[in-house]
Amino acid sequence: MMIDADAGYLESHEWAKKQDGNVFTVGLTAYAIEQLGDIVYMELPEAGTEVIAGEPFGVVESVKSASDMYAPISGTVVEANTDIPDNPDILKGDAYDAGWLIKIEASDPDEFEDLMDNAAYKKFLETEA
Repeated sequence: MMIDADAGYLESHEWAKKQDGNVFTVGLTAYAIEQLGDIVYMELPEAGTEVIAGEPFGVVESVKSASDMYAPISGTVVEANTDIPDNPDILKGDAYDAGWLIKIEASDPDEFEDLMDNAAYKKFLETEA
């Protein structure tokens, strides 16, 4: 199971990774994508949308279920990966780079410190299995 060492994680299987300045890239973990199976629909917020850490920012539907996706960090969406809803297979191939979902300009970058690190997320996954 691939995990990005530089990312922070939520128990709901979203990740965030610091980019430039206060901008964080957000996506779904490889574990979440594997559990979802074939993704049939995804709804992402538009640029300019305010998101709050721990609150839903979008929806992902698969042949198995529909789930909210939760923001790992509060701020303003500065970009959404518009390729993903039309081609969700990108997520299976590269969950942590090409498969990013949104970029958030953090209103409080210190919230990143509240996320699970790589080791904590791996340990959490062991309890999920």
